[in-house]
Amino acid sequence: VVEMAISTVKVTAEKLEKKKKRLKYTKYAVSILFILLLSLFFVLLVIYKGGNFTVTLDPNFALKNSITLYETLGEKTPRNKLYATEIPFMDNITESWLPQDIDTSKEGTHNGDNYIAYTFYIANEGKEITNYWYQINILDVIKNVDDAVRIKVYENGIPTLYAKASSETGKAEPNTVPFKSKNVAVLKERKEMKPGDIDRYTVVIYLEGEDPECVDAIIGGEIKLNMEFREEHQDNGK
Repeated sequence: VVEMAISTVKVTAEKLEKKKKRLKYTKYAVSILFILLLSLFFVLLVIYKGGNFTVTLDPNFALKNSITLYETLGEKTPRNKLYATEIPFMDNITESWLPQDIDTSKEGTHNGDNYIAYTFYIANEGKEITNYWYQINILDVIKNVDDAVRIKVYENGIPTLYAKASSETGKAEPNTVPFKSKNVAVLKERKEMKPGDIDRYTVVIYLEGEDPECVDAIIGGEIKLNMEFREEHQDNGK
């Protein structure tokens, strides 16, 4: 009877020890999962805190060439980053619905029904002629909304409409310039910007309702874009 009691105590102790180890490993696993989720939260917070469209100027390029960003000409506050105000919901429209004076009527954010519009300036306040590249990076896409999105860029009054190439034909959508790559929608060089020159940009973002890929499946989708100005082209991958 004594031997059985000792054996029972031993078995019970072993079970308790195993249970403690399982509990310990479970706590470790939960802690690691919590840290990963917290890291993901902060990554998403950084991605989306600036809204759907931001403009950035490479600080080294700005310092080296005395290049500055302005949101308005009336208040020339130099910045290295600008934030366009987002809109809570974007239904599909078509290009002809955009105001005719969308490039000239206002500065900064001037969104309308179902489109984002942002006007700003980049100025050469140095003493040398300079070249620069600008590109619009696609930072994140949800539910393939980029299939139907349009990005209209006015550079000193001259508009260019950009769109993702058709997934069916692989060709450019009508009256558009196809996106440069999967991660870069727009890539262009501005040559010979003279001292004192001020370039005006207006960027308009909307969903093209006449695009065959503007379907119900993209409802609830999102896209995050960043327009970047730098001295040299930066390859952001395919």
